[in-house]
Amino acid sequence: MTREGKTAHDPKAATDNRLVVAISSRALFDLGDSHDLFERNGLDAYRAFQIEHENEILKPGVAFPLVQKLLGLNRLAGDVPPVEVILLSRNSGDTGLRIFNAIQHYGLEISRAAFTSGAPTSDYIAPFKADLFLSANAEDVGRALLAGVAAATILPSTAPPRASEQLRIAFDGDAVIFGDEGERVSREEGLEAFHRSETKLADEPLSVGPFRGFLTAVHRLQAAFPAENSPIRTALVTARSAPAHKRVILTLRRWGVRIDEALFLGGRDKGPFLDAFGADIFFDDSPSNVESARKHVATGHVPHGVSNG
Repeated sequence: MTREGKTAHDPKAATDNRLVVAISSRALFDLGDSHDLFERNGLDAYRAFQIEHENEILKPGVAFPLVQKLLGLNRLAGDVPPVEVILLSRNSGDTGLRIFNAIQHYGLEISRAAFTSGAPTSDYIAPFKADLFLSANAEDVGRALLAGVAAATILPSTAPPRASEQLRIAFDGDAVIFGDEGERVSREEGLEAFHRSETKLADEPLSVGPFRGFLTAVHRLQAAFPAENSPIRTALVTARSAPAHKRVILTLRRWGVRIDEALFLGGRDKGPFLDAFGADIFFDDSPSNVESARKHVATGHVPHGVSNG
């Protein structure tokens, strides 16, 4: 996936095109046991536990493989926009030492971080200019979405890491990439009314959803490579079906954004299709779709739109 005659890019160059992903410590590493201890016994017990075990390396969390692949893009040759991963954690700097020990152990190129000692981390997303925020804390995710940043709650998953070196990202459509107007019509007036509305408005672009900016940032990375030899592959996995597909395709075309695969499932269970695509991460607003998907792939719940009240 490299191109001959090119040298690795300067990671400090092309800052305006940089893809910045902010991630919480519980999404990056397996902190389940210590978080349970915090819930049961409080902050002092948690702090003592982390300091006592700070030289024991944490196991990878659900989003760890995704972060590895994102940072791996920086090692590719060519004019590739740089990727930066920022750590945002509700730990204190003191208890966060164990987390940085794990970062160094695994060789992750993460140097910037904010430790808030229990306070919300979402206030630091904008100063870091993050395009995406991933967290196990639903409150922080909700705050980020309200601030206009693509964000998702990373849920526990038993899905195995993907062997492929290619980074594969899958998105739901309505209320994720696009607005939720169509979903509202479907819920309030039924499927037939939804299809009539989408057919009537087929030439009118869909409104922008919370992940439009992140999709555009991913597209900038993809544009540095020929489509047939790209280290990133994307998929739209939507419950829509014909005739509601046309408006989606025309909207993406008008936005100038590439989606490599588009699966119009007409309400079928998304999990097996995501498994077949080999998604490293899937983003969906629907709690029921998320529950299905996380049995097959790492999944982020986007608490946005009518599906979430």
